[in-house]
Amino acid sequence: MTERDSPVTADELHAYVDGMLPADRKGAVEAWLASHPEDAARVAEWRALAEVVRDRYGAVAEEPVPARFDLAKLARSQASWRMIAAAAVLAATIGGVVGWVGRAASTPAPSSVEIITAEALSAHRLYIAEVRHPIEVLAAEQHLIPWLSKRVGTNLRIPDLKEYSLKLLGGRLLPGPIGPAAMFMYESPNGERFTIYCSKSKKLRMALRYQSGGDVAAMHWVESEIGYVVSGPDDRDRLAKIAQTAYEQMENPPARGATYPLVSKKGS
Repeated sequence: MTERDSPVTADELHAYVDGMLPADRKGAVEAWLASHPEDAARVAEWRALAEVVRDRYGAVAEEPVPARFDLAKLARSQASWRMIAAAAVLAATIGGVVGWVGRAASTPAPSSVEIITAEALSAHRLYIAEVRHPIEVLAAEQHLIPWLSKRVGTNLRIPDLKEYSLKLLGGRLLPGPIGPAAMFMYESPNGERFTIYCSKSKKLRMALRYQSGGDVAAMHWVESEIGYVVSGPDDRDRLAKIAQTAYEQMENPPARGATYPLVSKKGS
């Protein structure tokens, strides 16, 4: 058995999420996730939860230490170093546990759609920056659609976005929240890149929604338990038009040209 074929441990999955996995194990972990949907879903949930924590509480790390925990003041009271150490540990433990338990209780768990969108935006940011290997299979390869359709578990359609001056570069297979996911990448003449991410979802159907993610944004929807995320530069009007066109071509709904109302998720 090669190192690439060896089982992936829980510690390695955590290291993968935290970006601390050794480079020589990254390929093995990604291959493992592509063939082990339960672990892929767990990793996606960890990432989504980490994103929620960073968004809501990232600034806490920069806050000053409360005066009641001032160790210098304790030292001036001529307490022994053991008392100082004990007070520090006790304060950190009580403050940390109470604070994070309170925050966790007030933080709702992300939905499957939020997890899919977080994964899509993460993959978008990662691969649009790639110069030599932004995709795995070129658009011209005939097996691109059948291969990714089989892995995701639905008949995927790749939309034609030429009216927006977007050319399909190709696609790649990724570990998704519920089994394998597919991602297609498009590029404009000036180098802007857009991606369409497709993955199974626990939700049956959901209308088009917008979510801002800083310098990038996404329009996502769910149809027949498949989640779709169109990601690109944070231009809501343009992204909405591209997503609507992609929806019409990929879903081929009974009432051709039917539209969904846009509901702002974040950044409205």
